[in-house]
Amino acid sequence: MQNVATGLPFEQGYFMPAEWASHTATWMSWPFDEEMWHGHLTEVRAEYAQFVKTIARFEPVHLLLRDAEARATAEKALSGVKDVTFHDIALDDVWMRDNGPIFVRDGKGSIRATNWEFNSWGQKYEWDLDNLVPPLVTQYLKMSRYDIPVVMEGGSLEVNGLGTCITTEQCLLTDTRNPTMGKPELEKVLKDHLGFTQVIWLSLGLEGDHTDGHIDTITRFSDENTILTSMTHDAGDINAERMQHNLRILKAARNTKGEAFKVVELPLPAARMHLEDGTRLPATYANFYICNGAVIVPQYDDVNDKPALELIRSCFPKHEVIGLASRTIITGGGSFHCLTQQQPKV
Repeated sequence: MQNVATGLPFEQGYFMPAEWASHTATWMSWPFDEEMWHGHLTEVRAEYAQFVKTIARFEPVHLLLRDAEARATAEKALSGVKDVTFHDIALDDVWMRDNGPIFVRDGKGSIRATNWEFNSWGQKYEWDLDNLVPPLVTQYLKMSRYDIPVVMEGGSLEVNGLGTCITTEQCLLTDTRNPTMGKPELEKVLKDHLGFTQVIWLSLGLEGDHTDGHIDTITRFSDENTILTSMTHDAGDINAERMQHNLRILKAARNTKGEAFKVVELPLPAARMHLEDGTRLPATYANFYICNGAVIVPQYDDVNDKPALELIRSCFPKHEVIGLASRTIITGGGSFHCLTQQQPKV
């Protein structure tokens, strides 16, 4: 019997902490399905294994395995890696940021999970199995959870742990998620369940992002008052005006104390990346993952890899900033942040 909590998390003292707060573990799912990765599954698994090994240097990893083939290949690729726990759980996809539970904590050290509805980014793909992941995770953890009948994805929310959330209109207001809800209704739901007292609405995300403009591909906090936001000065790129518009919103925004944020421009990769059919990929350095003591940044064999890595390093002086290859992982439409979900430390 699982403990499904009643009431509203925020009224009970629970809130979503920032990603740099201490973690107990990182939750992930092992890649599968050659078609999903456009014929690059072997290369994706190689990059993914390196990513898992790197996280495991800093904190435990829980890895969901879709089937026997996934278990066999994961065990071989991660042989000898300590602090990786395997879980046999049927899956539709691997983007744990969006279908996994979002954890909340209170000031007394208690952790609970929030279980939102997931419909595969507006009913684009199969999602029935992925929507069952949060109850299975909380059952394993013997953790109370709140069941929330609202579609929400972790990649659409960027938080500073002090009540501020950044998101995009393109994603949250799409009629394939919560068609009866506008900004006021969504803001109330986010406050009640995740503790956000301020929501900053950006406009559009990157071209080619099948999530409808997730915030974690463009704009991230590096501390409570510093925002890294993606930028390109290539006038011929459709992303240029989109990112400039978002930059103007962020520069005009104020935190919950009425103070301006420090806004840092983070370059996008200089070269545009596409699938073989011409579909543009949302390659970005903003999709980094913050774990205990480290920030892991996707790299694309691009001239902007090193400058972006150095800029992110300057914004995380207390972390080891590590660049890892994500050139084939990005063919699935996301990168490191999309693949992970942090479990805060009790």
